[in-house]
Amino acid sequence: MQTITDSKTLGLRIRQERRSQGLTQEQLAGLTGVGVRFVRELEAGKESCQLGRALQVASALGLFLSVGSRRDSGS
Repeated sequence: MQTITDSKTLGLRIRQERRSQGLTQEQLAGLTGVGVRFVRELEAGKESCQLGRALQVASALGLFLSVGSRRDSGS
């Protein structure tokens, strides 16, 4: 599992998954009900992208995000 620590890393992961599924940004936008501009900005790592929509896109791609604590990992 990849650790996501910033919006740029999240955007790159979403782009990788979209491409591996053979989807264009336009197709992904249509599948998720968000605009193409949002998908572009999300993949570019724009920090002000809406979290709810970002989770919607990730979920449509079959990705999931989880939250953990440093205390839980022993680091």
